[in-house]
Amino acid sequence: MKTAPLVMGNIRAEVPVIQGGMGVGISLGGLAGAVAREGGIGIISAAQIGYREPDFDRNALEANLRAIPKEYDKAREAAPHGVIGFNIMVAMRHYEAYVRAAIEAGADLIISGAGLPTELPKIAGDSEVKLAPIVSTDKSAQVILKYWDRKYKRVPDLLVIEGPKAGGHLGFTREQLELFGGDSYDAEILRIMDTVKGYEDRYDQKIPVALAGGIETSDQAAHAFSLGADAIQVASRFVTTEECDADVRYKEAYLRAGKEDVVIVKSPVGMPGRAIRNAFMERVLSGERIPHSPCHGCLHKCSPDEIPYCITDALIHAARGEVEDALLFCGANAYKADRIETVKEVIDSLLPERV
Repeated sequence: MKTAPLVMGNIRAEVPVIQGGMGVGISLGGLAGAVAREGGIGIISAAQIGYREPDFDRNALEANLRAIPKEYDKAREAAPHGVIGFNIMVAMRHYEAYVRAAIEAGADLIISGAGLPTELPKIAGDSEVKLAPIVSTDKSAQVILKYWDRKYKRVPDLLVIEGPKAGGHLGFTREQLELFGGDSYDAEILRIMDTVKGYEDRYDQKIPVALAGGIETSDQAAHAFSLGADAIQVASRFVTTEECDADVRYKEAYLRAGKEDVVIVKSPVGMPGRAIRNAFMERVLSGERIPHSPCHGCLHKCSPDEIPYCITDALIHAARGEVEDALLFCGANAYKADRIETVKEVIDSLLPERV
């Protein structure tokens, strides 16, 4: 199946593959730059992006804001003419500050989920950055499109539909995860596409759509495009690449995982997520409360005195390769990884017609 470039206004990615944002520290400037260099869209995760800064434990916000341009510059050096953006979660504290820092750094695109980014156009103002909300259901698509239409008289530059097989925090309840099994989510995708079409007609403007969640083969990519997608967003498949910013031991955890090891977990802030079962997760599931570092102020809905563990600590352990003390977020098909590849090999396997 021949694919077309992804066009968002004046921005064009020759390869319609978006590398999904993965935090903490999994998709930084190294991975994003490598994907952008291959013609795709490289995405840097802003989630606790400054964890390696020397003052992170004392001044997390300042450390994160300082790291945003550092990681962007690293990616831009690798791909001077590539498309590079940031994933910034609505659930993050200081969301507005992170968005402004990403724009100031030079981001081409901001992808935003973990909540509906209702105020993103206001924060972006007159900047030329492209804005891409993440939705998981037709209901959430209708809410964000209607809100942006009424309040800002605009539509997204890209809409990312993230399905139930995605990794990390999921935009579904546990009941919805069970409901959207098999082909039932395809019907939801088509409903979202129909909603998007209504706003395209209203604005006489193309709204590109990217499908995400569990895409790791050329057949799955082709299926996404057959549903009308303009691009695919892929995350877990890029973890086991040479260019991924995570420690090699994190990558090896994917290679060792079996299908039964990929489970739905509950994060400390109550959201369902998908991760690899390990010693750390066994402790959590047994009801143990794991001591944590002083609060780094990452998420709005976190009560440090009540949580069973700190998600920042657990994800930093993952990025550093301390895998038995880590929350190992992954997509539904992460267990299928069997070797360390290059970014180019991954993209070529997803879109074989470009080879």
